[in-house]
Amino acid sequence: MSSRQRMAAPVLNDTPVHAQREREFDFTDQDFQQIRGLIYEHAGISLNTSKVDMVYSRIARRLRATGLTSFEDYLAFLNENEGEWQHFINSLTTNLTSFFRESHHFPVLAELAVKAMNQGRRPIRFWSSACSTGEEPYSMAMTLIDALGSWTPPVRILATDLDTNVVRHAAQGIYPVERVRKLPEQDLKRFFQRGRGAQEGMVRVRPEVRALVSFNSLNLLSEDWPIKGPFDAIFCRNVLIYFDKPTQSKLLARFHPLLRADGLLFVGHSESLTHVADRFRLQGKTVYAPVART
Repeated sequence: MSSRQRMAAPVLNDTPVHAQREREFDFTDQDFQQIRGLIYEHAGISLNTSKVDMVYSRIARRLRATGLTSFEDYLAFLNENEGEWQHFINSLTTNLTSFFRESHHFPVLAELAVKAMNQGRRPIRFWSSACSTGEEPYSMAMTLIDALGSWTPPVRILATDLDTNVVRHAAQGIYPVERVRKLPEQDLKRFFQRGRGAQEGMVRVRPEVRALVSFNSLNLLSEDWPIKGPFDAIFCRNVLIYFDKPTQSKLLARFHPLLRADGLLFVGHSESLTHVADRFRLQGKTVYAPVART
């Protein structure tokens, strides 16, 4: 495959700050600080003050959806209704994604899989830990099909994300055709089915590709992960930038024992693991290998 691009991670939009304009609902600094603290506590996301307008617009949608008329009432409602927490978290995370973003990672993944195959490893296991709407794990699956020369390679890809809505979408594998226009034509024909009739203008990932990926919702900050290693590779790209250093270190400490000794951790183009050099060493461009456990 060629011209690979992809990424999946929760992204918070930059918006102008603190310009107090006429709003449908009153929104105080105290409201913002409470929301800021809650999203950090429950999802590890650090919001700075430039996100005031973004937070207002996202959470105002939940006020309308719940029929409430103030942020104070909504925050009280949130604390009294367990089912609202996922809506709250989903509201404050957006998923920016495309197929095969950061294309330099996929030849490395292919080489890793071929090496594991030659060593007789079965199955070869991978984890896309912030899969968004599925472009990352499906890109991984297509790469592995090509690398191992089979539509049914001995691989298993676990794909998880914080946002339950995007996980449901990802499992369907259905996308507007605009999302795949940059892929080579031969790859479109091989790996996607074009929609007809009511599905005109849409494509769906082929069943053979979808069969390699299993999707589940997961908050990376949860105390208990229903996940067991070892993995040959973990993708955690463009996620760490939304966490502070202590949260990053805690998360990376949990990834470390889940990787095989010869496994790899893939991170985003603006992420560095120099602050956890005791656990990971740079192996390539934003690719890290676990430091041997002692």
